[in-house]
Amino acid sequence: MNTPMLAPMTALVAWTAVIWLIAVRHRVAEIRLQRLRVQALARAKDVAALLQDTAAMDNFNNLLQMPVLFYAVCLAATQIRADSLAMTGLAWGYVLLRVLHSAIQLGENRVMRRFPVWMASNILLFALWGSLGFAQIFH
Repeated sequence: MNTPMLAPMTALVAWTAVIWLIAVRHRVAEIRLQRLRVQALARAKDVAALLQDTAAMDNFNNLLQMPVLFYAVCLAATQIRADSLAMTGLAWGYVLLRVLHSAIQLGENRVMRRFPVWMASNILLFALWGSLGFAQIFH
């Protein structure tokens, strides 16, 4: 069975793993630099108060929020065999926008550059869900 939606899903999981590695590296480096006891970071408010370099971990956490809906729509489309070329294109567009969002957040981190990319990725995500609904109705 051909399942084209699995490729963009796998790509986004791989990207999330890359961001996780970067986030862990940054977090450990800052803890060592500041000579913090790990227990001092037990709560989110402690992390926010003590650490300055949070962009990578913020991005990692962001990749675990809206993308949950991405994985769900991709799996649903695959399950009901509604993973058309158009849906696969939307899925790859979503992945590319998420990678661009990460690059902006880990780079210059300018909100007014990051926000439109985030918005566009969410619009594509909702378009994927709309396409799935459309395919289900007219299938």
